[in-house]
Amino acid sequence: MYDFLTTSPWPDYELIDCGNFQKLERFGKYVLARPEPQAIWDPHLPLKEWEKADAAFARAPGSTEKGQWRLKPDMPEQWVIGYERPDGLKLKFRLGLSSFKHVGLFPEQDPNWQFIYNQTRLRRAKLPRVLNLFAYTGAATLAARAAGADVTHLDSVKQVNFWARDNMEASQLDGVRWLVEDAMKYVRREVKRGSKYQGLILDPPAYGRGPNGEKWQLEDELNELLKLSQQLLDPEDHFFVVNLYSLGFSALILDNLTTAIFPGPKAVRELGEIYLHDAGQRKLPLGTFCRFAN
Repeated sequence: MYDFLTTSPWPDYELIDCGNFQKLERFGKYVLARPEPQAIWDPHLPLKEWEKADAAFARAPGSTEKGQWRLKPDMPEQWVIGYERPDGLKLKFRLGLSSFKHVGLFPEQDPNWQFIYNQTRLRRAKLPRVLNLFAYTGAATLAARAAGADVTHLDSVKQVNFWARDNMEASQLDGVRWLVEDAMKYVRREVKRGSKYQGLILDPPAYGRGPNGEKWQLEDELNELLKLSQQLLDPEDHFFVVNLYSLGFSALILDNLTTAIFPGPKAVRELGEIYLHDAGQRKLPLGTFCRFAN
């Protein structure tokens, strides 16, 4: 079955509007306007509402990614928002305005954070080991840690790991293992060492570089990465989450790969698209996912 995941109501986040290749979002008390290539329809709000944004991102001439933010006088470059769910998951995130339009958080991942939190608590292992690859600023890491996991957080960018540590401290957590590493090199070594994990989280980019210039290209590396991941999972007690943001990677690709590489019945298996809905009830697609547990 093809599934669709979206965030449930969250006081400190709202997708207000999207369209004309832009999205208008509220993070805490601040409203941001920034590019969104998949919002090809018309916005439902008039331009005057978009112009009220506290910060708006403008791409640099000739660049598809880099740019700068135009800030209103009271808009800070960093601020903290809260995140709390009925199941007990409670975190804090420090946000910031980067030169690549990002703010340090992907709110559409809310359903996966809840999945990670709840599946970690269901593991039979007394201290579940969870590995988060391409872990960015650590929301998934903190969801697993808040549930009592022994978490290894790996990202190739040192500054991003510092940001994730700030989020950990703001959330009053500790004990995460931080690695600045190339993901493929690390998982190959872990397989050779015979390491096993009860939880594995993959959030690979379309392309990127490791800390020593190692090249990452999703279509070239994903098949091997998933095969290595299968060897790292505890065969009797595990959960697995993979997200793909790359345009053109359909959920059917993940279906083909995961069905072949992770055979056998699963107590929980979901596959499909992640989206956000705005106040006009348009659905903004933001990637594909596969997750399962036994």
